[in-house]
Amino acid sequence: MQSSFSDRHGPTLLKTPTHREQAQRRRLAVLCAVAGLALASGLVGSLVHPASQVSSRPATGPFSYFPSQ
Repeated sequence: MQSSFSDRHGPTLLKTPTHREQAQRRRLAVLCAVAGLALASGLVGSLVHPASQVSSRPATGPFSYFPSQ
């Protein structure tokens, strides 16, 4: 005889994720957030300062304040 508590066609119970699975999900979420932020900042940077735009000013570097002689 079947138990009245079990229902073959009802919703099934899901297994609670283990501590290791939860840690993996958190790592994956952080990795995706960092990658998304990097892509978004790259997109904004390319829209603000396009690479094809040639400036009339010389490129400045870390030693631009020293004389070139």
